[in-house]
Amino acid sequence: MTAVCFYFQVHQPYRLRRYSVFDADPFYFDNDANTSILRKVADKCYRPATRMILDLVRRHEGRFRVSYSFSGTVLQQLEDWAPDVIETFQQLGATGACEFLAETSHHSLSFLFSRDEFDAQVAMQEESIRRIFGVTPTVFRNTELIYLNELAGHMSWKGRHKAVICEGVDRLLGARSPNYVYAPPARAIPSGATPVKLLLKNHRMSDDIAFRFGNRGWPEWPLTAEKFARWVDQINGDGYVCNLFMDYETLGEHQWSETGIFQFLDALPEKVFDVNPGHNSFLTPSQVADIYKPVGEYDSETPISWADTERDLSAWLGNPLQDNAVAELYKLEGAVKKRHAEGDPWILEDWRKLTTSDHLYYMCTKYWADGDVHKYFSPYDSPYDAYINFMNVLDHLRARAGLTP
Repeated sequence: MTAVCFYFQVHQPYRLRRYSVFDADPFYFDNDANTSILRKVADKCYRPATRMILDLVRRHEGRFRVSYSFSGTVLQQLEDWAPDVIETFQQLGATGACEFLAETSHHSLSFLFSRDEFDAQVAMQEESIRRIFGVTPTVFRNTELIYLNELAGHMSWKGRHKAVICEGVDRLLGARSPNYVYAPPARAIPSGATPVKLLLKNHRMSDDIAFRFGNRGWPEWPLTAEKFARWVDQINGDGYVCNLFMDYETLGEHQWSETGIFQFLDALPEKVFDVNPGHNSFLTPSQVADIYKPVGEYDSETPISWADTERDLSAWLGNPLQDNAVAELYKLEGAVKKRHAEGDPWILEDWRKLTTSDHLYYMCTKYWADGDVHKYFSPYDSPYDAYINFMNVLDHLRARAGLTP
């Protein structure tokens, strides 16, 4: 029996406006651009995809199941500029066939730089999910699926989540399949804590949808629901779960409607059920964690992610621009929180919006295939423009916090 586990990441950052050394106001974010982009993506993805998935859940009487994690930044944008999308997600949640996951509120790298801030952002995000959807998440996903043994130990020690989802990295799996549940190494778990379970992304099958679906040069193009359902069924005997983890914007934004992505999604549940009747299903991450026991350990001493070919942190960290920007950003944490407590009501939220990983992503200097992906998402002409703009904002924030350069 193979269960398809769909997880979608829903995220939009607060992009910065062009901010020069001559600017002296505390208004850092380009809300004209942010509003326009949010509404565009809502029209192309969030509205049609969520309505279709709600219809699929109802059509298949709850046997089709999905899960989502929302950054706090996209939730706020949706509440401000597209509240009807929130209402559709609420209808989907009410079916009982949709799970909402925990993550950092500001889509940040805070686990790597400040555990106090990380814990605060996770708590903030869980409170948002309770307020909007009326549920408390039991599965966690870190920003961009960034994971290492230390994260598993921390989440196990906190004891609020039964599982963590992460990338199934070939160099860590070796000859093993990502289509099982795994456990972190015992040495990573604090004494007395219950280890979280690990759900690993099947990156080949996920990326067939997320990145290769509309590529006419791909040998498997066109990817039909029937063909993909056969691939799912072939997992039987070498695993029991097919974790399909991807950006929600895959549906209609990254893969445009003209590629046939919505027709593919609309047909997929029926084809999965029918390809081998009684042998395939859809489960949410918490259901997978409840049903299956780990078959072995997944050991990652250094951070991994779901980004780029390296599946490491090099999309956000590693070049001098990124490393300087993030170091200066987290140096401000204490002063910003002190100034917030003393009466600046907006400074902490402004700083947290700067912790969003996208700002570092725009500074990436990679080239070739990965570089093309970075250019697609960046509002800047170059990584150097991204760095200069970010540091101009950070300098002003530093002065607001009462610090000198």
